Amino acid sequence: MQNVITGPVYVVRDNIDTDQIIPAQYLNLVPTIPEEYEKLGSFALCGLPESLYPIRYVREGQLDSEYPIVVAGRNFGCGSSREHAPIALGSAGCEVVLAESFARIFFRNCVATGELYPCESTARLCELLKTGDIVSVDLDAATVRVAATGDVHSFKPLGDVRPVVDAGGIFNYARQSGMIPARQ
Repeated sequence: MQNVITGPVYVVRDNIDTDQIIPAQYLNLVPTIPEEYEKLGSFALCGLPESLYPIRYVREGQLDSEYPIVVAGRNFGCGSSREHAPIALGSAGCEVVLAESFARIFFRNCVATGELYPCESTARLCELLKTGDIVSVDLDAATVRVAATGDVHSFKPLGDVRPVVDAGGIFNYARQSGMIPARQ
């Protein structure tokens, strides 16, 4: 569990749907198989139109992204309910998505899988930042500090969601807290 996550951001706009996060043709990859989990990450955000996003989230031929933080506008993760979406982002190395708002099912899938922290920003960061800007996300303080300017922006605290994501998802959390027996 990290308290502060620092790195370059990848910026997207409003209504990024799960087909753009991980297109349907990759849903046959099984995240519980390590090689397929790795491969899922290489396709994260590959459904974004290249005309609007000429910089790819994961470079061609790579498995991981250089952007541990995704910044988005409103309604991130809308569309079909697929847990592959946060899993693909997590596999690619995304640790935090800072969005103005999330589709409820995507938010729940982030928590259930424990792949990444879904943080709701109080400012429209997708208009204040550009891809490649360096920020530090402080999960304890619920702040984002922009390295170049020193500007600090807030996001809604994760509250009871935080320990679940810290534990690596709902099943790990349930095991750690004694709600279900540990694996034998």
